[in-house]
Order: sequence, then structure tokens, then C-alpha cells
Amino acid sequence: MVRAFEAGITIGVVAPMIGMFLVVRRYSLMADTLAHVSLAGVAVGLLFSFNPIFSAIALSVCAGVGMESLRGSKRIFGESVLALFLSGSLAVAVVIISIAKGFNSSLFSYLFGSISTVSPSDVWIVLSLALIVFLNIFFLYKELFLVSFDEEVAQASGVPVRRLNLVIVVLAALAVSLSIRIVGVLLIGALMVIPVISGMQYGKGFRTTLFISIIFSLISVIVGLFSSYYFDIASGGAIVAVALIIFILSLAINPKR
Repeated sequence: MVRAFEAGITIGVVAPMIGMFLVVRRYSLMADTLAHVSLAGVAVGLLFSFNPIFSAIALSVCAGVGMESLRGSKRIFGESVLALFLSGSLAVAVVIISIAKGFNSSLFSYLFGSISTVSPSDVWIVLSLALIVFLNIFFLYKELFLVSFDEEVAQASGVPVRRLNLVIVVLAALAVSLSIRIVGVLLIGALMVIPVISGMQYGKGFRTTLFISIIFSLISVIVGLFSSYYFDIASGGAIVAVALIIFILSLAINPKR
């Protein structure tokens, strides 16, 4: 339980930090797409008996770079690129699972999250990757902010737009991959998006909304983990359910925004 809280609180900070830039870019489905790609990576890891987090990271980062390259080439619309990778990676995952005749409880814990499966090595992996994500956002905050709001202005200002777009996608892939033990690959997209859109209901600036989103995310993770432990339910579902309750309350408090 202590390890679950260590990893969960770390994820609760990192997920909305990345989700904020995705939501502003109208690219919220990127998180779900990368989550499905991570599922294929998890299936590969379980099939060949090595840590699924590493295979999920490798596959999701490669997919993220591929998606951004296709989007940047203008040959395929952005939403079509997401649909292509989402459905394709899900198909690959299903095929691998079929070949392996299913993975039973191991696969279930990666799909929906499980606090009982968090190992000490998982905590160290989560902390290390989260530090990488945090440092990149800290040092590139202004550039990422400008690129997320207006790519044309950023490019005219001499900002390396294509490179920063790749940074955002790679950071999103890392955030998704490091969250699969706690939240699960099918629900991590919700944790990256729902706290952000909840924070946006209060009509504050970008930085303030980011802090509000992190607070909402942490509340969701902490309350969700307690609920998961005491009611014996999947941690990912509990966390996202709390995030949804916070969103509904935010809408009720600010009905005109």
C-alpha cells in the first residue's frame, strides 16, 4: 500500500502536467491512443517474460514519434492518425494475447490497475521517469506553452516547433507508461484529461489551472487508492470515478463557465 501511494502520488502530479498541454492542443485522445499502444507493449512483455513497463515505454515512444511525424507531414488529418494507431495497436495487442492464450490476472492488473502488484522496482521506475518528465516541463515551460497555444506564432518567433511537438508526445508516452501499474492502460487517459477539464471550469489562467488540475488529480489518486484498498476494487476504476465526481462538482459550482 505504501508503494502504491508513492507511485500513485507521483503519477497524480505528472499526469495532469502532460494532460494540460494535450487538452489545450485539442489533442486529448492522444493519451488514450498511447494507452492502447502501451497495452500492446504490455502484451509483448508478458509474452516474453520481461518487465512489461519497459516494452510499453519503448512501443509507446516509437508510436508517439510516428504519430507526430504523420501529423506534421499533413498527409493525414490529426484525428485520423490517432484512430489509425489506436485501432492498430489494439488489434496487435489482441493478436498477441490470443497467441499466448490469455494472461489471466496479470493482464487484468495492467488493464485496470492493481495496488497489490506495485513492486519496489516499479516505484523506482516511476520516480525516475517522472523526474525526467518534470524537468523537461520545468525547463521548457514557456516554449511548450507557446507551441501548445499557437504553433504559427511559435514558429515565427524562432521556436523549434517540430522538436517541441516531439518532446510533448514523448513525455506523454512516458507518463502513460509509468501509470499502467496504478491506473491501468485503459483508464490512464482519463486521469490525464478529467482533472484538467475540471480545473478549466474555474476560468483561471494557464498556470493556475495547471496547479488546480494537479490538486484534483492528487485528491483522485489518494481517495481512489483508499477506496481500492478498503472495498477491494480495481485502483484505476476507483481513481477515475473520484475524478469524475470532482468534475461533476466543478460543473455544478461553475454552471456558466
